[in-house]
Amino acid sequence: MNPEDIEFIRRHPDFIQLVRRKQNLYWSLSLIMLVIYFGFVLLVAFSPATLGQSLSGGVTSMGMLVGVVIVVLAFAMTGFYVYRANNVIDPLNEKLKQEYAR
Repeated sequence: MNPEDIEFIRRHPDFIQLVRRKQNLYWSLSLIMLVIYFGFVLLVAFSPATLGQSLSGGVTSMGMLVGVVIVVLAFAMTGFYVYRANNVIDPLNEKLKQEYAR
């Protein structure tokens, strides 16, 4: 691949859209997870009694529930990422590969 080919791809509108969509997806999901994790750490640091409260008087604490919710959210966000990658990003990538092959 010569420099002219690389420059053609870099200036292609579909490539620019592909890069923009990938970056928006990566940064937004990363930011959401950082907010969730830092929120949990701040909750542990500044309100540990909240996480130590029992749910309905049993042995399961609020901290366990919050931990499970964080794990479920991480799985859900992974599923969302896979869905968006398969239905938005990959078709754009395939379109670019087919167009460049001509």
